[in-house]
Amino acid sequence: MKRLQRRPKRSAAVPTTSTKAHAFSERVSSYQNGLATRWHRLPARDQLALAVLSVFLLLFIGGYGGYSVHQAANDSKRGYQEQVADYFWLRAQEGNIDSKASSAATTVDGEADMPPASRINALLNSSGIANAQVVAAGDSVQLSFTHPSQAVVSTALGKLEQQGWQFTQLSMQQDTTNKSIQVQATVAL
Repeated sequence: MKRLQRRPKRSAAVPTTSTKAHAFSERVSSYQNGLATRWHRLPARDQLALAVLSVFLLLFIGGYGGYSVHQAANDSKRGYQEQVADYFWLRAQEGNIDSKASSAATTVDGEADMPPASRINALLNSSGIANAQVVAAGDSVQLSFTHPSQAVVSTALGKLEQQGWQFTQLSMQQDTTNKSIQVQATVAL
């Protein structure tokens, strides 16, 4: 008995990636050849003009691209520096933020049941102003004190405003001899 052998099937020609790449490279080379022949047919003057125009366009596009990248880098750097400045400003304000929170907590905890004159006197003492004269006068409170530091005075007055006190009258004078600041004020809630 004779053994039957299979014949290989004929398959349709399926282009493979190598044939696709080969076809693409042939198309590109034919395009290049067409451009080269057109280039050689041009007069020398037109060839020079096209070469100069091409160089100009390349320089313009490259220069504009470089300028755009440079501007983007500067904007990014400026934004980064602003964020760093904001970060350090917040770090510098950390003490002020914490003191505001602690003074608000103190008001809630123990000072809410104190009379207004005592609350103001305690606030001035915590700000570094000792021997302040604080007197309740109806719905308002009158206070008077002297301190050599303008920073301490402005901090104390700022704390009063943060606590919700509104100044109905404020007089500040600087003594010419010892440069201390005399404050007389009337505040109300």
